[in-house]
Amino acid sequence: MKKYFAILLFAVLAVGLGSRPAAAQSGSVKGVCKDVQGAPMADAVVVWTNQDNGQKYVLKTNKKGEYFSLGVSAGKYTVTLYKNADDQKAGKETFHEGGFIVQVDENTLDFDLKKEQESQGKGVGLTPEQLKQIQEQKAKQEKEVNTVKTLNDKLNAAKTAADAGDYDTAIAALNDANQMDPSRDLVWFKLGDYYRMSATKQTDSAEKQKRLASAVESYQKAVELKKAAPPDKDPAAGAKTLAAYYNNLAEAYAKSNKTDDAVKTYQLAAQTDPTASGQYLFNTGAVLTNAGKVDDAIAAFDKVIAADPNKADAYYWKGVNMIGKATLQGDKMVAPPGTADAFQKYLELQPTGSYADAAKQMLASIGASVETSFGNKKKPPKK
Repeated sequence: MKKYFAILLFAVLAVGLGSRPAAAQSGSVKGVCKDVQGAPMADAVVVWTNQDNGQKYVLKTNKKGEYFSLGVSAGKYTVTLYKNADDQKAGKETFHEGGFIVQVDENTLDFDLKKEQESQGKGVGLTPEQLKQIQEQKAKQEKEVNTVKTLNDKLNAAKTAADAGDYDTAIAALNDANQMDPSRDLVWFKLGDYYRMSATKQTDSAEKQKRLASAVESYQKAVELKKAAPPDKDPAAGAKTLAAYYNNLAEAYAKSNKTDDAVKTYQLAAQTDPTASGQYLFNTGAVLTNAGKVDDAIAAFDKVIAADPNKADAYYWKGVNMIGKATLQGDKMVAPPGTADAFQKYLELQPTGSYADAAKQMLASIGASVETSFGNKKKPPKK
């Protein structure tokens, strides 16, 4: 009995050792990809995904829009076209073909987006599901067009009212717009502007503060939406827009006597758009000047001057803050060192500027003369 069992086991093992897995059957795939103008799609990505096991073949087109690959396992595939590798990574497909059968042979699948677009317009060659998707997308696009038109009408009406000084009508128009679609950062930004500008017209202090609070809330919403939005095609332009939102939010804080919040927000504006940092730093200095924070204001204007040595107004306001630190010694006003230099530099850059007379008066008050050639003083003649 034991002998028979051993022989049988050997026979089973022999069969197992003698078997070989069948070689996977495969074929080749190729095709040409053309865009909606009929031009070849160079560097496009074509992904073949096996519907049975998920195996993927990622192929790239050449300059003629052609792709090719050997060794693609036979089976049913979903074939997805992407304009480029970045779109593939982002999952932004241009077109796809479902249920394509790869046979043990040469398999051709072309993508001609111009023809596909024409066919889709007629509903030709589409499954009910694909046709439904196209119809839904078209309806969505039409709705977006109508929404944008209505919002633009509201924005234009609000601007016309605000330009005429009717801020309440402007505010009402943009509140209506936000009721319709609260996801547009520009609408919230302009609403903040009109709340802020209308606040200065209020004689009741409580109403003024209420409107400034509404301005802050609107600007904060604009910032939130802008930061959450997809990246702009032009990053620099997007940064300028966000920085402008921060700037006006900071101004609303300043008018609400929230100096620290204003300074922090101006700093965010400068960090967001370094190309305009000089202006945002200047605004910081102005807020600190109005708040009586002399030393901080002087430091802010020094940063402005470092960023833009030709910013004349920065020298003037630096001088004004330094005058604020002057002391009386008998009948004479003694200002900190550098005060006269600040006013003289302003006059050199803007001899007939809006602050020219005031700068001269400031110089006279500390017993300093006006030097129109400041920085280029002539050396006294040698004796």
